[in-house]
Amino acid sequence: MPSLADLQQQAGITFRNEGLLYRALTHRSYLNEHSQETEDNERLEFLGDAVLDFLVGAMLYNRFPEMQEGQLTRLRASLVRTEQLAEFARQIGIGQHIRLGKGEDEAGGREREALLCDVFEAILGGLYLDSGLEAVKEFVERLFLPVAAEIAREQTDIDAKSYFQEWAQSDLNFTPQYVTVSAEGPDHEKTFTVEVRVNGEIYGTGAGRSKQAAAQAAAMDALKRVGAI
Repeated sequence: MPSLADLQQQAGITFRNEGLLYRALTHRSYLNEHSQETEDNERLEFLGDAVLDFLVGAMLYNRFPEMQEGQLTRLRASLVRTEQLAEFARQIGIGQHIRLGKGEDEAGGREREALLCDVFEAILGGLYLDSGLEAVKEFVERLFLPVAAEIAREQTDIDAKSYFQEWAQSDLNFTPQYVTVSAEGPDHEKTFTVEVRVNGEIYGTGAGRSKQAAAQAAAMDALKRVGAI
């Protein structure tokens, strides 16, 4: 098994007390087969989960000042879901370092997403105890910010109408209305133009091969005009 130095180098972190890192990597199945061990990683996982929720929330609040509460909540949920945390664990090579019982190892535990997620959170908990909140913050932001930016772009592109509705209802207390102002071209190749209006005022205009696509484009135009993205 590669050394803990390899893991720390790949992850870009340093534990002064490597005992905390060993504990973070220790699955309960390992204790069942090694009576000399006294603690698995579950308490560190609990702590790491709490630290992660706070840091990701603070990171998104500061990085995306234009986002409404609902958008921030959805983005945070995308970042801390089991599958995404398991992917972060794979990026820094956690799987090969986990201390597993033989049965769990043979059953493919090192690749199980729930297990990888748990160990990732336990490492965050251990790093917090070892080096403090700032060290965890630096580690989390280095991994999470590029993914957060990509998810934010994708979510905005996919659901601009929902985001603009949130903005309009929050800032203006009105619900947007979408009005088709033209439909040009032959039936099989029409181009629709849609305006999005709030309280009678035009906030954005968009075109597309369907009314839905044109409405999304209009919402995106509106979001850009009001500085929400």
